[in-house]
Amino acid sequence: MGILNLTPDSFSGDGLANLDKEAAFQQAREFVEAGVDILDVGGESTRPGAAPVSAQQELDRVLPVITRLAAEFETLISIDTYKSLVAREAIKAGASILNDVWGLKADPELAQTAAKNNVPVILMHNRSNPNNAAIKEHLGGRYIGMEYDDLLEDVKYELRESVDLAKEAGIPEEMIILDPGIGFGKTIEQNLELINRLGEIRILGYPVLLGPSRKSFIGYTLDLPPDDRVEGTAAAVSVGITRGADIIRVHDVSTMIRTVRMTDALIR
Repeated sequence: MGILNLTPDSFSGDGLANLDKEAAFQQAREFVEAGVDILDVGGESTRPGAAPVSAQQELDRVLPVITRLAAEFETLISIDTYKSLVAREAIKAGASILNDVWGLKADPELAQTAAKNNVPVILMHNRSNPNNAAIKEHLGGRYIGMEYDDLLEDVKYELRESVDLAKEAGIPEEMIILDPGIGFGKTIEQNLELINRLGEIRILGYPVLLGPSRKSFIGYTLDLPPDDRVEGTAAAVSVGITRGADIIRVHDVSTMIRTVRMTDALIR
């Protein structure tokens, strides 16, 4: 899954400073040529401390891009949103997967939207809280002081809550994908542990998406800024695959496709 950030304030440094949609198309073209399976389009930054945007702002950013991507490429398109209005319009424009960073808990209409449109849903675990965000200029934002009674058990319990919301809305089990939410309401140490124990999420019985790309747990571990975290991302991706990850969400598509293929060759 290749990330297309249609935002001016992405944590990773790959957002479009002037929301240049032509640049987004070129990036998508490069991703497709490299062999990406899914293009993940998002119009709102989820970095710690980011300002929320309205549904209309989000639509203005993503709809023209999704419409053109759907016309030009056969690659699957996912819409990265937690707003039902944005999801409905994005699906009409050509998106076929819903990627919700709040696991159907932010907008009560989102589950019904996915069910009515018969699209797969990616349900992410998220305990993000601005009060626990800390930011360093060189390394970006991270979460501190996040308390879990038992990290893996708490994450699994809260993911099951999202699964229940999906099922209650009529979303079939085979349309559910889980994301442990690396970087969302977890400390550096908790993110490292979660990737290392990802197999315990896989045991829940659903495909698992892992999104470690360029995130702050890598930056703080290696003392590197977002645009210099490709090796750290590759290590996280490789370990994640050995622990059962099925989909990898990344910025550096061509490099990570090679990493994924080599890891698959070794262990699968």
